[in-house]
Amino acid sequence: MPRLFTALEIPRDAAMSVSLLRGGLPGARWIDVENYHITLRFFGDVEHHVADMIVNELDRIHRPAFQLQLAGVGAFGSKKPHSIHVNVAASPDLAALQAEIERRCQRLGLPPDARKFVPHVTVARLKNAKPGEVAAWLSARGNFAATPFKVGRFVLMSSRDSVGGGPYVIEEAWPLAGSASHPLRHSNLSMSMPAASWTGR
Repeated sequence: MPRLFTALEIPRDAAMSVSLLRGGLPGARWIDVENYHITLRFFGDVEHHVADMIVNELDRIHRPAFQLQLAGVGAFGSKKPHSIHVNVAASPDLAALQAEIERRCQRLGLPPDARKFVPHVTVARLKNAKPGEVAAWLSARGNFAATPFKVGRFVLMSSRDSVGGGPYVIEEAWPLAGSASHPLRHSNLSMSMPAASWTGR
């Protein structure tokens, strides 16, 4: 059963910049470059009819393309760090897109996302990493910044249980206004996810 979430993709140039951060931290399981993304809203395992409702609601979103920059690094889990990530510079357009997705999900009767939205790109999962070593790793790379990039669409992704996350599959994609790179809405559901795969546990 796939887990679903909406996300932003990371273009190749920015992803390659992030990949240069990998290494130098015992206990880290580094995320594959092709699996970098910014999660907007996590849905988890959903039934087929709920997935259809989500897609239909997201079809109604009409927002402009915008610029983003990845800058700085951080970790989740203060006393026992469990992952490290690259931060996303503050963006009113990103915040507005995520907030609209959340509003539309609640309109469908889905429970609110319990986690505060903190835009980031996960770089590694940690297992038994020492807090002091994590702090030193973060300090040495605190000035990280990638070249800004244009966000031309948001996507619905699926994932299955695996070690470290991924592989992720793009199931649907919605272009943002003013993006020449993604002029048409894309759907992969009928090809990669037959109805049977959407059924609950």
